[in-house]
Amino acid sequence: MKGSKWFAALVLAMVTATCLAAPRPYRNFKVTVYIPVRVVQRMASDPAWMRSSWRTISSALHVDRVFIESYRAGVSADGAQLDRVKHFFLSHGVAVAGGMAMLAPAGDGQIRTLDYALPQDRALARRMSALTARHFNEFILDDLYFFNTKSDADIAAKGARTWAQYRMQTMDWVSRHLILKPARAANPRVRVIIKFPNFYPSFQGMGFDLKNEPKIFPEIWTGDETRYAPTTDQQLLPYESYEIFRYFENIAPGRNGGGWVDPIAMHDLDRYAEQLWDTILAKAPAINLFEYSSLLRIANPKNRAAWRYLPTTFNYLRMMKKCCGAPGAPGFRYPRLADVAAYALRQVDRIAGHLGEPRGLATYRPLDSSGEDFLPEMLGMIGIPIEMYPHWPKAHTVFLTEAARQDPHIIPQIESHLMAGDRVIITSGLLRVLQRRGFDQVTDMRVTHSIAAPTRYVQGYGFGAGTMIGTSRPILFPLIHFYTNEDWAVIRGLDDDGGVPLLLMDHYGKGELYVLNVPEEQNDFYSLPPRVLDALRDYLTPGLARLEGPARVSLFEYGNGALVLESYRNHPVAVRVIDGSAHLVDLTTGVDLNGEPVAAAPGRAGTPPEYGYELRIEPHSLVALGARS
Repeated sequence: MKGSKWFAALVLAMVTATCLAAPRPYRNFKVTVYIPVRVVQRMASDPAWMRSSWRTISSALHVDRVFIESYRAGVSADGAQLDRVKHFFLSHGVAVAGGMAMLAPAGDGQIRTLDYALPQDRALARRMSALTARHFNEFILDDLYFFNTKSDADIAAKGARTWAQYRMQTMDWVSRHLILKPARAANPRVRVIIKFPNFYPSFQGMGFDLKNEPKIFPEIWTGDETRYAPTTDQQLLPYESYEIFRYFENIAPGRNGGGWVDPIAMHDLDRYAEQLWDTILAKAPAINLFEYSSLLRIANPKNRAAWRYLPTTFNYLRMMKKCCGAPGAPGFRYPRLADVAAYALRQVDRIAGHLGEPRGLATYRPLDSSGEDFLPEMLGMIGIPIEMYPHWPKAHTVFLTEAARQDPHIIPQIESHLMAGDRVIITSGLLRVLQRRGFDQVTDMRVTHSIAAPTRYVQGYGFGAGTMIGTSRPILFPLIHFYTNEDWAVIRGLDDDGGVPLLLMDHYGKGELYVLNVPEEQNDFYSLPPRVLDALRDYLTPGLARLEGPARVSLFEYGNGALVLESYRNHPVAVRVIDGSAHLVDLTTGVDLNGEPVAAAPGRAGTPPEYGYELRIEPHSLVALGARS
């Protein structure tokens, strides 16, 4: 009996020590936590809760810095409250910075920003910026720093300008005169960070100015929140948690300080983990967790029934055992979201140091542009790695969506690239716009007013050279006119006996021009047969590794030869990745892998050898591969 009591006491001591031991820092990135102003007020008025809540979070998750908010939606902290919370974290070895969310009070559930046409709102911005700077040498503007009001004062101030022009010009002035000027007057050493949100195709309409604001502020941060598309307003694609950070990194190289993730509408815990992983896979040097009190919530493993007992990358049962002991054992507690974040970040930290510079299909998206919104992220969701730039990239193959219409020089740039012997891939949406702007000097292909609904698909061209590559339900595509024997439908769909090109090829100078036909409903890319997706990946990603298999599996590629595959599917999936390396290693298990030689496609004799790797990926899971040392 004494032995059993001794054993129970030992187990309790071990569990307690496991839960309370300070977790070590992450090797490849920093972790920050944002504390909203109402939580700041509670901390300042209830020091016991501040101590106990921090003990709970810090025993699970290593935190390098906290952002302490001074203002949000009509609620502000005073200097004494800010100092009380600030000194608490400094005394615990945690760096501090300030934060502001420039919202007006709103009771209807819709976001309403400050109205910068009103003197009282301008005075509020000026006052809070100075207050925050007096207490912090650095503060961040939450991504609610935009402008969406249409008051009488706004209408009068806008004049003949468009709403986008009025709002961007106003926010540039606000940034200089209502944020930076009073902040620097209060604290000459202060640095102000602007955090950009996830809805980048709408930026110009809300006053975000990607051309000027990254120059006005010394540092930017990126909103990587993609949440759960079916139940959120924005319906963002998971791949955006990776791609938007890469785009903003190319907008402000070396000044993109980190990614920002929240657990809002995450549906299941794996969806939260995926956002954390994808931010780090994008090579973010830091990740911010919004917000402090949410990390204290019990992590409910709901909506995971389909993969609950599978060996997924985020393994709830293993996480629970590691952080909290076994149910029924002495000292057991249910995991909190801080435990989930700690576990997911520790997993990606193990592979992040093996990843080189990200690579992908070089995509040009001009600043402050829109058109075929989030199409690059859709291609990412069907296994095509994307690297998006705000300028014409230095790459052999350049991909352009309808957003490229914003560049007044886009046709000469396309022509110059083709004349140099390179490849340009444009979408049917961009072709539709350019065909009315003189693009017929480059190609006679044009989008018609007709549509077709193919159910069968063929790859190949020439006399009888086509190969059937799958069937689907009817999917609507615009019909593209082209001249037979000048342009070639290298992938096409069949609607009864008629056909519709999915990928067209033309020659211009020494180069090749491709037109990717985008379904009338962009999400129908998911419904294309796997072999059609394989063919698209083959043409769109020359010189890169490529994936073979169904949609909702992404491929991330790095300049040092590392590859990461991630499945956003609810069931296990078998895929093949084709790479130029004959030998790879699984970075999570350490197992060596040998590739099977892949026969060169017709017409590709003399190209470098390729090797295929058959892989099984569990639901909502990662597989990371690297060069064998």
